[in-house]
Amino acid sequence: MEEKTVLTDQDYKDGQLLLFDKPMEWSSFQLVNKVRWLIRKNLNIKKIKVGHAGTLDPLATGLMIICTGKFTKRIHEFMGQEKEYTGTVMLGGTTPSYDLETEVDQTFPIDHITEEAVYAFAKAYQGNIQQRPPVFSALKKDGKRLYEYARAGEEVEIPTREITIYDFEITRIAFPEIDFKVRCSKGTYIRSLAYDMGKGLQSGAHLTVLKRTKIGKYSVDNAQDLTSFEQSFDTSVES
Repeated sequence: MEEKTVLTDQDYKDGQLLLFDKPMEWSSFQLVNKVRWLIRKNLNIKKIKVGHAGTLDPLATGLMIICTGKFTKRIHEFMGQEKEYTGTVMLGGTTPSYDLETEVDQTFPIDHITEEAVYAFAKAYQGNIQQRPPVFSALKKDGKRLYEYARAGEEVEIPTREITIYDFEITRIAFPEIDFKVRCSKGTYIRSLAYDMGKGLQSGAHLTVLKRTKIGKYSVDNAQDLTSFEQSFDTSVES
């Protein structure tokens, strides 16, 4: 018989680093709120600081680092670390959001695209890159979120910014789909990478699958889901 190690309210206030595998269609904000609610409910805490070290889009899954208590002061430390993602790009069509959050608005031919061209694009799209963030993003311009402009149908000029792609590996080609793995710096938009791939291949493209697999030394392989986190408050004895 082995007794579980159960964290106390003081443990969470002193600071915990929690690894979660964010579920599909949950916003990062929703996940943080749920974790905060579970801690408060199970430990009868009136107030506890909880924050995340890097947003994931609702349609993305994978690793999120959530910090509690005093560890929230270290969030920027984790946000600045290298990220790794896997995903799928769909060739032949663009969407305003660069992913499946919005419908395809333009279609393009793909018959001219070869496997060699895909590998060549991935090889060229490495190092320091000037990338333009999607208009459907939470970045601010003139005090307003970019997605607010987009949803209102307003045109807005979005400047490029420098990001770093450390490694861009094509893991499967089954036209019109391309699977990839990428290691990149803070501030990289994988949706923009998908859009840029479409343009670079003289076509169009959007992101259909995205999973964050690593942040620095932390891996989604060691992450928990909400069910296991909720069960961690159970003080019963297990065999």
